[in-house]
Amino acid sequence: MTLLFIGTIGTTEIIVIALIILLLFGGAKLPALMRGLGKGVKEFKDEVAGNGTKPEDADSKPEADNKDRK
Repeated sequence: MTLLFIGTIGTTEIIVIALIILLLFGGAKLPALMRGLGKGVKEFKDEVAGNGTKPEDADSKPEADNKDRK
C-alpha cells in the first residue's frame, strides 16, 4: 500500500498502529469503536450507491410548501 506522504506501509507498521489504538482505547471500548466505524462505512456506501433512505419529513415539507403557495 502506497500513500503520498507516508510511503509504503507494511505488516509491521499496521501491527504497531493496531497496538497503539488498543493501548489508547482499551480492550473494552475497542469493539464498540469498531462497530460504530463499521456502521459509518456502511451508511457512506449506501449513500454513494444511492440506496440511502431519506427521512419522510424532508420529503413531505416541500410538497406542503408548494400546496400553500397555489
